[in-house]
Amino acid sequence: MPKHGKQYRKAAEGIERGVLYSLEDAVNLLLANNCAKFDESIDVAVRLGIDPRHADQMVRASVILPNGTGKDVRVLVFAKGEKEAEALAAGADYAGSEELVKKIKEGWLEFDKTIATPDMMGEVGKIGRVLGPRNLMPNAKLGSVTFDIERVVQETKKGKVDFKSDKAGIIHALIGKRSFGPEKLVANIAHFVDKLIQLKPSTSKGVYLRSISLSSTMGPSVKIDTMQIRALIKA
Repeated sequence: MPKHGKQYRKAAEGIERGVLYSLEDAVNLLLANNCAKFDESIDVAVRLGIDPRHADQMVRASVILPNGTGKDVRVLVFAKGEKEAEALAAGADYAGSEELVKKIKEGWLEFDKTIATPDMMGEVGKIGRVLGPRNLMPNAKLGSVTFDIERVVQETKKGKVDFKSDKAGIIHALIGKRSFGPEKLVANIAHFVDKLIQLKPSTSKGVYLRSISLSSTMGPSVKIDTMQIRALIKA
């Protein structure tokens, strides 16, 4: 019984094992092999030269991709009064205060991102056990706890990506859709990697960008030459 489908195996045959591709070649190779009948997501996985056991080497931040992610993000804002109205005017899908906290306590989770004004965090903390494990908790370090509601809502709707290194020192992120085409995907990936380089912890030693892989929802991964993408970003 084959482990992968026919389309996956066909796509994998076109990728040379052990070869590190330039960013442009990797994207073109990925796009040339369509393993699904829908508009697949394109994801990037970056293994960093960090020790995740040390808090000062944790890499966590957010970035606004130049071409967005292609995903329709449902944004919920915890706010009161004028800030609630500001959130809705800026494009938030839901905005409110105690009534939303109660609704979430009852099991409602029809949203993808949350933002909160600082004065609402006392209420939001009551549902931390619900939001936290799902990575839905507003976070001041990521800019989602703020009074600047209009700007943050608009950035989130445009394709703001939150990311953090996992226990293995790897960062995973949605970088776009197959329908974006090569130019937009290359721009998004280069921008994302550039952000990671800027975030290199001062205590990180040795090679920082260990490996970079691209993959589609249903397809095999393609490895990128880290030296080439560094040169591309500098240029």
